[in-house]
Amino acid sequence: MKSPLLHFRGAFLFSLLAVAGGGVLGGAQGALTVFFLAVLETSLSFDNAVVNAGVLNGWNEAWRRRFLIWGILVAVFGMRIVFPLLIVGLAGAIGPVEVLDLALHRPEEYSRILTSAHHQIAAFGGAFLMMVFLKFFVDRHKTDHWLNLIERPLKRLGKLEAIEGALTLSLILGAAHLLPEPERGEFIVAGVWGVVTYILAKGLSAVLGGEETGPEQNHGAQLIRQGIGGFLYLELLDASFSFDGVIAAFAMTNNLFIIALGLGAGAMFVRSFTLLMVERGTLRTYRYLEHGAFWAIGALAVIMLAGVKFHIPEAVTGLLGALLIVLSLGSSIRANRRKP
Repeated sequence: MKSPLLHFRGAFLFSLLAVAGGGVLGGAQGALTVFFLAVLETSLSFDNAVVNAGVLNGWNEAWRRRFLIWGILVAVFGMRIVFPLLIVGLAGAIGPVEVLDLALHRPEEYSRILTSAHHQIAAFGGAFLMMVFLKFFVDRHKTDHWLNLIERPLKRLGKLEAIEGALTLSLILGAAHLLPEPERGEFIVAGVWGVVTYILAKGLSAVLGGEETGPEQNHGAQLIRQGIGGFLYLELLDASFSFDGVIAAFAMTNNLFIIALGLGAGAMFVRSFTLLMVERGTLRTYRYLEHGAFWAIGALAVIMLAGVKFHIPEAVTGLLGALLIVLSLGSSIRANRRKP
Protein backbone atom coordinates (compact mmCIF):
# COMPACT_ATOMS: atom_id res chain seq x y z
CA MET A 1 0.00 0.00 0.00
CA LYS A 2 1.53 3.29 -1.04
CA SER A 3 2.12 6.22 1.28
CA PRO A 4 -0.84 8.62 1.76
CA LEU A 5 1.32 11.50 0.51
CA LEU A 6 1.68 9.79 -2.87
CA HIS A 7 -2.07 10.17 -3.40
CA PHE A 8 -1.66 13.93 -3.24
CA ARG A 9 1.32 14.36 -5.58
CA GLY A 10 -0.89 15.40 -8.48
CA ALA A 11 -3.00 17.69 -6.26
CA PHE A 12 0.06 19.48 -4.86
CA LEU A 13 1.65 19.83 -8.31
CA PHE A 14 -1.58 21.16 -9.84
CA SER A 15 -2.00 23.57 -6.91
CA LEU A 16 1.51 24.95 -7.33
CA LEU A 17 0.90 25.49 -11.03
CA ALA A 18 -2.50 27.04 -10.25
CA VAL A 19 -1.00 29.48 -7.73
CA ALA A 20 1.71 30.36 -10.25
CA GLY A 21 -0.96 30.89 -12.91
CA GLY A 22 -2.88 33.12 -10.51
CA GLY A 23 0.29 35.14 -10.02
CA VAL A 24 0.68 35.59 -13.77
CA LEU A 25 -2.96 36.66 -14.15
CA GLY A 26 -3.29 38.85 -11.08
CA GLY A 27 0.06 39.25 -9.36
CA ALA A 28 0.47 38.45 -5.67
CA GLN A 29 -3.23 39.09 -5.06
CA GLY A 30 -4.18 36.64 -7.80
CA ALA A 31 -1.91 33.92 -6.37
CA LEU A 32 -3.34 34.45 -2.87
CA THR A 33 -6.89 34.31 -4.22
CA VAL A 34 -6.19 30.97 -5.94
CA PHE A 35 -4.85 29.60 -2.64
CA PHE A 36 -7.90 30.71 -0.64
CA LEU A 37 -10.31 29.40 -3.29
CA ALA A 38 -8.59 26.00 -3.17
CA VAL A 39 -8.99 25.92 0.62
CA LEU A 40 -12.65 26.98 0.30
CA GLU A 41 -13.45 24.28 -2.25
CA THR A 42 -11.69 21.56 -0.24
CA SER A 43 -13.46 22.47 3.01
CA LEU A 44 -16.90 22.71 1.36
CA SER A 45 -16.51 19.43 -0.55
CA PHE A 46 -14.87 17.04 1.92
CA ASP A 47 -18.24 15.39 2.52
CA ASN A 48 -18.41 14.97 -1.26
CA ALA A 49 -15.15 12.99 -1.07
CA VAL A 50 -16.66 10.63 1.52
CA VAL A 51 -19.77 10.04 -0.59
CA ASN A 52 -17.65 9.49 -3.72
CA ALA A 53 -15.58 6.94 -1.81
CA GLY A 54 -18.76 5.03 -0.97
CA VAL A 55 -19.58 4.81 -4.68
CA LEU A 56 -16.03 4.02 -5.82
CA ASN A 57 -15.71 1.12 -3.38
CA GLY A 58 -17.50 -1.01 -5.97
CA TRP A 59 -15.31 0.13 -8.88
CA ASN A 60 -12.21 -1.58 -10.23
CA GLU A 61 -8.82 0.09 -10.53
CA ALA A 62 -9.31 1.04 -14.19
CA TRP A 63 -12.51 2.98 -13.53
CA ARG A 64 -11.05 4.64 -10.46
CA ARG A 65 -8.17 5.88 -12.61
CA ARG A 66 -10.62 7.16 -15.22
CA PHE A 67 -12.52 8.97 -12.47
CA LEU A 68 -9.32 10.70 -11.36
CA ILE A 69 -8.02 11.59 -14.85
CA TRP A 70 -11.16 12.28 -16.88
CA GLY A 71 -13.23 13.28 -13.91
CA ILE A 72 -10.88 16.08 -12.95
CA LEU A 73 -10.98 17.45 -16.51
CA VAL A 74 -14.77 17.52 -16.36
CA ALA A 75 -14.67 19.00 -12.85
CA VAL A 76 -12.23 21.81 -13.65
CA PHE A 77 -13.15 22.76 -17.21
CA GLY A 78 -16.72 21.53 -17.32
CA MET A 79 -18.17 22.38 -13.93
CA ARG A 80 -15.99 25.38 -13.01
CA ILE A 81 -15.79 27.11 -16.42
CA VAL A 82 -18.31 25.81 -18.98
CA PHE A 83 -21.19 25.26 -16.56
CA PRO A 84 -21.17 28.83 -15.13
CA LEU A 85 -20.96 30.15 -18.71
CA LEU A 86 -24.02 28.05 -19.58
CA ILE A 87 -25.93 29.39 -16.56
CA VAL A 88 -25.11 32.99 -17.48
CA GLY A 89 -26.17 32.34 -21.08
CA LEU A 90 -29.52 30.90 -19.98
CA ALA A 91 -30.13 33.55 -17.31
CA GLY A 92 -29.22 36.44 -19.60
CA ALA A 93 -30.72 34.91 -22.77
CA ILE A 94 -27.46 35.52 -24.65
CA GLY A 95 -25.33 33.37 -26.96
CA PRO A 96 -22.13 31.50 -26.06
CA VAL A 97 -19.83 33.98 -27.84
CA GLU A 98 -21.32 36.93 -25.98
CA VAL A 99 -21.14 35.05 -22.67
CA LEU A 100 -17.44 34.36 -23.20
CA ASP A 101 -16.89 38.01 -24.13
CA LEU A 102 -18.60 39.05 -20.87
CA ALA A 103 -16.42 36.70 -18.83
CA LEU A 104 -13.22 37.96 -20.44
CA HIS A 105 -13.87 41.67 -20.87
CA ARG A 106 -16.80 42.58 -18.61
CA PRO A 107 -16.45 40.30 -15.57
CA GLU A 108 -18.60 42.60 -13.39
CA GLU A 109 -21.59 42.13 -15.70
CA TYR A 110 -20.87 38.40 -15.94
CA SER A 111 -20.84 38.19 -12.14
CA ARG A 112 -24.06 40.22 -11.89
CA ILE A 113 -25.96 37.90 -14.24
CA LEU A 114 -24.65 34.78 -12.52
CA THR A 115 -25.61 36.16 -9.10
CA SER A 116 -29.07 37.13 -10.38
CA ALA A 117 -29.67 33.43 -11.13
CA HIS A 118 -28.70 32.40 -7.59
CA HIS A 119 -32.24 31.40 -6.59
CA GLN A 120 -32.51 29.05 -9.57
CA ILE A 121 -29.04 27.58 -8.96
CA ALA A 122 -29.90 27.08 -5.28
CA ALA A 123 -33.20 25.39 -6.14
CA PHE A 124 -31.62 23.00 -8.65
CA GLY A 125 -28.59 22.12 -6.51
CA GLY A 126 -30.59 21.98 -3.26
CA ALA A 127 -33.20 19.65 -4.78
CA PHE A 128 -30.56 17.34 -6.28
CA LEU A 129 -28.61 17.11 -3.01
CA MET A 130 -31.79 16.60 -0.97
CA MET A 131 -32.64 13.62 -3.20
CA VAL A 132 -29.13 12.24 -2.60
CA PHE A 133 -29.58 12.69 1.17
CA LEU A 134 -33.03 11.12 1.32
CA LYS A 135 -32.12 8.21 -0.95
CA PHE A 136 -29.47 7.14 1.57
CA PHE A 137 -31.61 7.38 4.72
CA VAL A 138 -35.11 6.67 3.38
CA ASP A 139 -34.23 3.08 2.54
CA ARG A 140 -36.23 0.18 3.95
CA HIS A 141 -33.20 -2.13 3.45
CA LYS A 142 -30.87 0.04 5.55
CA THR A 143 -29.62 -1.86 8.61
CA ASP A 144 -26.93 0.39 10.11
CA HIS A 145 -27.91 3.59 11.93
CA TRP A 146 -25.85 6.36 13.49
CA LEU A 147 -28.53 8.75 14.83
CA ASN A 148 -31.10 6.11 15.74
CA LEU A 149 -33.88 8.46 16.86
CA ILE A 150 -33.95 10.09 13.42
CA GLU A 151 -32.63 7.43 11.06
CA ARG A 152 -34.97 4.62 12.11
CA PRO A 153 -38.16 6.62 11.35
CA LEU A 154 -36.61 7.71 8.04
CA LYS A 155 -35.98 4.06 7.19
CA ARG A 156 -39.67 3.25 7.75
CA LEU A 157 -40.61 5.97 5.27
CA GLY A 158 -38.81 3.89 2.65
CA LYS A 159 -41.87 1.66 2.44
CA LEU A 160 -43.71 4.51 0.69
CA GLU A 161 -43.24 4.63 -3.08
CA ALA A 162 -41.28 7.64 -4.40
CA ILE A 163 -41.37 9.32 -0.99
CA GLU A 164 -37.98 11.00 -1.61
CA GLY A 165 -39.35 12.94 -4.56
CA ALA A 166 -42.52 13.89 -2.66
CA LEU A 167 -40.56 15.19 0.33
CA THR A 168 -38.09 17.13 -1.84
CA LEU A 169 -40.81 18.75 -3.95
CA SER A 170 -42.71 19.69 -0.78
CA LEU A 171 -39.56 21.33 0.56
CA ILE A 172 -39.11 23.23 -2.71
CA LEU A 173 -42.71 24.49 -2.58
CA GLY A 174 -42.24 25.59 1.02
CA ALA A 175 -38.92 27.33 0.35
CA ALA A 176 -40.44 29.16 -2.64
CA HIS A 177 -42.46 31.28 -0.20
CA LEU A 178 -39.20 32.83 1.02
CA LEU A 179 -38.95 34.60 -2.34
CA PRO A 180 -40.93 37.49 -3.80
CA GLU A 181 -43.71 36.54 -6.21
CA PRO A 182 -41.83 37.11 -9.53
CA GLU A 183 -39.03 34.68 -8.57
CA ARG A 184 -41.16 31.89 -7.07
CA GLY A 185 -42.05 30.29 -10.38
CA GLU A 186 -38.42 30.22 -11.53
CA PHE A 187 -37.37 28.72 -8.20
CA ILE A 188 -40.00 25.95 -8.37
CA VAL A 189 -39.20 25.09 -12.00
CA ALA A 190 -35.47 24.86 -11.22
CA GLY A 191 -36.19 22.67 -8.19
CA VAL A 192 -38.35 20.32 -10.26
CA TRP A 193 -35.53 20.03 -12.78
CA GLY A 194 -33.17 19.16 -9.93
CA VAL A 195 -35.42 16.23 -8.96
CA VAL A 196 -35.85 15.16 -12.60
CA THR A 197 -32.08 15.32 -13.21
CA TYR A 198 -31.42 13.13 -10.17
CA ILE A 199 -33.97 10.54 -11.31
CA LEU A 200 -32.52 10.49 -14.83
CA ALA A 201 -28.95 10.24 -13.52
CA LYS A 202 -29.82 7.31 -11.28
CA GLY A 203 -31.76 5.70 -14.12
CA LEU A 204 -28.84 6.04 -16.50
CA SER A 205 -26.54 4.68 -13.81
CA ALA A 206 -28.73 1.59 -13.54
CA VAL A 207 -29.01 1.14 -17.32
CA LEU A 208 -25.43 1.96 -18.36
CA GLY A 209 -23.44 1.04 -15.27
CA GLY A 210 -25.73 -1.13 -13.22
CA GLU A 211 -27.09 -0.51 -9.78
CA GLU A 212 -27.40 -3.04 -7.01
CA THR A 213 -29.73 -2.65 -4.08
CA GLY A 214 -30.93 -5.13 -1.54
CA PRO A 215 -31.07 -6.04 2.14
CA GLU A 216 -27.63 -7.63 2.02
CA GLN A 217 -25.94 -4.31 1.16
CA ASN A 218 -25.05 -1.66 3.69
CA HIS A 219 -24.96 1.29 1.30
CA GLY A 220 -28.29 0.61 -0.40
CA ALA A 221 -28.93 2.61 -3.52
CA GLN A 222 -25.58 4.37 -3.30
CA LEU A 223 -23.70 1.31 -4.58
CA ILE A 224 -23.27 2.06 -8.27
CA ARG A 225 -21.03 -0.19 -10.33
CA GLN A 226 -18.37 1.30 -12.56
CA GLY A 227 -19.50 2.46 -15.96
CA ILE A 228 -20.58 5.54 -17.88
CA GLY A 229 -23.74 5.81 -15.79
CA GLY A 230 -21.86 5.79 -12.49
CA PHE A 231 -19.35 8.29 -13.86
CA LEU A 232 -22.21 10.60 -14.91
CA TYR A 233 -23.80 10.33 -11.46
CA LEU A 234 -20.56 11.33 -9.71
CA GLU A 235 -20.05 14.31 -12.03
CA LEU A 236 -23.58 15.58 -11.41
CA LEU A 237 -23.02 15.17 -7.69
CA ASP A 238 -19.79 17.15 -8.00
CA ALA A 239 -21.62 19.86 -9.94
CA SER A 240 -24.21 20.21 -7.17
CA PHE A 241 -21.46 20.60 -4.58
CA SER A 242 -19.65 23.17 -6.73
CA PHE A 243 -22.61 25.59 -7.13
CA ASP A 244 -22.07 27.39 -3.83
CA GLY A 245 -18.32 27.47 -4.34
CA VAL A 246 -18.67 29.11 -7.76
CA ILE A 247 -21.07 31.76 -6.45
CA ALA A 248 -18.92 32.43 -3.35
CA ALA A 249 -15.79 32.71 -5.51
CA PHE A 250 -17.11 35.89 -7.13
CA ALA A 251 -16.95 37.56 -3.72
CA MET A 252 -13.15 37.22 -4.01
CA THR A 253 -12.57 37.90 -7.71
CA ASN A 254 -14.38 38.42 -11.00
CA ASN A 255 -11.62 36.74 -13.01
CA LEU A 256 -13.08 33.53 -14.45
CA PHE A 257 -9.69 31.89 -14.93
CA ILE A 258 -8.48 32.61 -11.39
CA ILE A 259 -11.74 31.11 -10.09
CA ALA A 260 -11.26 28.02 -12.28
CA LEU A 261 -7.66 27.59 -11.08
CA GLY A 262 -8.55 27.91 -7.39
CA LEU A 263 -11.64 25.71 -7.46
CA GLY A 264 -9.88 23.23 -9.73
CA ALA A 265 -7.02 22.87 -7.23
CA GLY A 266 -9.58 22.21 -4.49
CA ALA A 267 -11.30 19.62 -6.68
CA MET A 268 -7.97 17.82 -7.15
CA PHE A 269 -7.54 17.49 -3.37
CA VAL A 270 -11.13 16.23 -2.99
CA ARG A 271 -10.45 13.48 -5.56
CA SER A 272 -7.18 12.55 -3.89
CA PHE A 273 -8.96 12.25 -0.54
CA THR A 274 -11.56 10.06 -2.24
CA LEU A 275 -9.06 7.60 -3.67
CA LEU A 276 -7.11 7.50 -0.39
CA MET A 277 -10.25 6.52 1.52
CA VAL A 278 -11.10 3.86 -1.06
CA GLU A 279 -7.61 2.31 -0.94
CA ARG A 280 -7.46 2.34 2.87
CA GLY A 281 -11.01 0.98 3.27
CA THR A 282 -11.83 3.97 5.48
CA LEU A 283 -15.61 3.59 5.19
CA ARG A 284 -15.41 -0.05 6.24
CA THR A 285 -13.20 0.81 9.21
CA TYR A 286 -15.27 3.80 10.37
CA ARG A 287 -18.83 2.60 9.96
CA TYR A 288 -20.62 5.91 10.64
CA LEU A 289 -18.37 8.18 8.58
CA GLU A 290 -20.58 7.87 5.50
CA HIS A 291 -23.64 8.66 7.62
CA GLY A 292 -21.99 11.89 8.74
CA ALA A 293 -21.20 12.81 5.14
CA PHE A 294 -24.80 12.30 4.06
CA TRP A 295 -26.07 14.36 6.99
CA ALA A 296 -23.68 17.07 5.82
CA ILE A 297 -25.21 16.79 2.34
CA GLY A 298 -28.68 17.22 3.82
CA ALA A 299 -27.50 20.25 5.77
CA LEU A 300 -25.94 21.75 2.63
CA ALA A 301 -29.18 21.21 0.70
CA VAL A 302 -31.19 23.04 3.39
CA ILE A 303 -28.61 25.85 3.54
CA MET A 304 -28.74 26.27 -0.25
CA LEU A 305 -32.53 26.55 -0.20
CA ALA A 306 -32.60 28.87 2.83
CA GLY A 307 -29.81 30.96 1.28
CA VAL A 308 -32.22 32.48 -1.24
CA LYS A 309 -33.61 34.54 1.67
CA PHE A 310 -30.95 34.51 4.40
CA HIS A 311 -27.24 35.15 4.04
CA ILE A 312 -25.36 32.16 5.42
CA PRO A 313 -21.55 32.54 5.31
CA GLU A 314 -19.61 29.84 3.51
CA ALA A 315 -17.56 29.34 6.69
CA VAL A 316 -20.72 28.17 8.48
CA THR A 317 -21.45 25.68 5.69
CA GLY A 318 -17.93 24.28 5.73
CA LEU A 319 -17.69 24.10 9.54
CA LEU A 320 -21.10 22.41 9.87
CA GLY A 321 -20.14 19.73 7.36
CA ALA A 322 -16.78 19.21 9.07
CA LEU A 323 -18.45 18.99 12.49
CA LEU A 324 -20.88 16.29 11.33
CA ILE A 325 -18.07 14.25 9.80
CA VAL A 326 -15.89 14.59 12.92
CA LEU A 327 -18.78 13.54 15.17
CA SER A 328 -19.54 10.51 12.99
CA LEU A 329 -15.84 9.61 13.00
CA GLY A 330 -15.79 9.79 16.81
CA SER A 331 -18.88 7.57 17.03
CA SER A 332 -17.21 5.08 14.67
CA ILE A 333 -14.08 4.92 16.83
CA ARG A 334 -16.17 4.33 19.98
CA ALA A 335 -18.18 1.62 18.20
CA ASN A 336 -14.97 -0.10 17.08
CA ARG A 337 -13.68 -0.14 20.65
CA ARG A 338 -16.89 -1.73 21.90
CA LYS A 339 -17.01 -4.26 19.06
CA PRO A 340 -13.72 -4.57 17.12
